[in-house]
Amino acid sequence: MSQSLMLIAVMLLSYGMGSIAGAFYVVKIFTGKDIRKMGSGNVGATNAGRVAGKKGFFMTLLIDAGKVILALSLTSTLIGGEGYLILSSIMVMLGHLYPIQLGFHGGKGIVVYLASALFLCPVSIGVFAIIMALSYISIRKYSLAGFISMGSIPITAYVIEGSFIVAAGLGALFVTVLMFHNRSFHHSAET
Repeated sequence: MSQSLMLIAVMLLSYGMGSIAGAFYVVKIFTGKDIRKMGSGNVGATNAGRVAGKKGFFMTLLIDAGKVILALSLTSTLIGGEGYLILSSIMVMLGHLYPIQLGFHGGKGIVVYLASALFLCPVSIGVFAIIMALSYISIRKYSLAGFISMGSIPITAYVIEGSFIVAAGLGALFVTVLMFHNRSFHHSAET
């Protein structure tokens, strides 16, 4: 298979895996209802937890993290290289945010971002956890502490991996998460 066809295959596969909306299916199985019409209406783990309890939250978390790890593992096996892994991460994010089977109404991307970071630079998740704890202790605002700590991931990846491509890719994913959480971010900064 030519590199161009392999690239197209990776993009389509990654988007398709990203489109597996864990929260939608988990809530549908547990309640028979459409999560987009319940709670916050978001197709993500937090809303799945609101609607289907802790098991809904954790099952959604596993599905959403699992699809990222699987997509990046397949990409690594099929084509390899940092640039392709970043492209795969971005396509998984796009699938998660805009799943075709749900009318392009998906989640907000936090789990996709964190699972991508875990795959690309596992140490960055450890640093993220430490900064999250310290930020929360200092400012006592969970969402704001979360965004501050998530912002450390691209920096940590650059320092640890020494790769501009990985750091820039994670930075792009972080900016995407920020854009999809814009309202939540402003609300948490004001409260």
